[in-house]
Amino acid sequence: MQKNEALYTIVAQLMQDGKGILAADESDATAGKRLEIAGLPNQSGNRQDFREILFTAPSIDEYMSGVILFDSTIRESTDQGIPFVDVLAARGIVPGIKVDRGTKPLREFPNEVISEGLDDLSDRLREYYTLGARFTKWRAVISISDTTPTDEVLRLNSVQFALYALKVQEAGMVPIVEPEVIFEGTHSIAQAEAVTTRALQILFEVLKQYRVDLKGIILKSSMVLAGSQAKEQSGADEVATATLRTFQLGVPREVGGIVFLSGGQTPKRSTENLQAIAKFGTQPWPITFSFSRALEEPVLVAWQGKPENIPQAQKALLQSLKDNSLAQQGKYESK
Repeated sequence: MQKNEALYTIVAQLMQDGKGILAADESDATAGKRLEIAGLPNQSGNRQDFREILFTAPSIDEYMSGVILFDSTIRESTDQGIPFVDVLAARGIVPGIKVDRGTKPLREFPNEVISEGLDDLSDRLREYYTLGARFTKWRAVISISDTTPTDEVLRLNSVQFALYALKVQEAGMVPIVEPEVIFEGTHSIAQAEAVTTRALQILFEVLKQYRVDLKGIILKSSMVLAGSQAKEQSGADEVATATLRTFQLGVPREVGGIVFLSGGQTPKRSTENLQAIAKFGTQPWPITFSFSRALEEPVLVAWQGKPENIPQAQKALLQSLKDNSLAQQGKYESK
């Protein structure tokens, strides 16, 4: 019970009102796509520079409760030799780590994938804990088409989530489970709602079967909205209604918290949708944001790889965090 209480304390730290989690857990390859926004090549020095800009920006601890790191990033330090995890922890920001190893196709299930990384997970968790991580993330990828997703693959990914979550909680860390319903596609918001609801219902059915402590986990969810190529795009109020309806049908009340991924939405749209959700008032779970590109893109645009632009880039991050903090509280006014 003592270990579980420690997990609940971490959940409470991460789910503070007015604060969110920065998902800076891009793989080295994906980080290269981010750097393209600033016109920079994908080199380790540029990746380190960008993350140092993020983690050392003034006053971000007012709006940021945690940061999800990648394996290479959790081992990096500032130019002065201070480990990034120590920089974050000293500011009251909880360091976390992405632990899945990506996806692989399932031969008998066309266009569906399973996440990998369980084989050596226990060993890696021990090392990550020693390095300073106190929460983790595991992602499954769910695409919507006429034939996908199947219940079989949703259930298989849910079993992976359960095994992952049990190992993480045993290691004294909080697991984030992220069943990401992919935004790309032509699907309607009704299709997105049906798929998201089904995915969550199966996920939590399986987590309960495996006796995962739901108070000691966080769900990272997509917002429910029509696909990026759909003819009819979803308005913020429509997104909020569909998303909260999905949670009511799929997420048990005892779950420690829910955070949103931006999932390819523009920074502005992510914030406006978060605001619309918050306007519905208090829910059974604390709800906040865990954005990646939606927080990082304004920083990269302002930075452009130039040292003289770093203060402006850090101001852009602070403004993005503040906007989403206000939206999380239902106080954001669209510009």
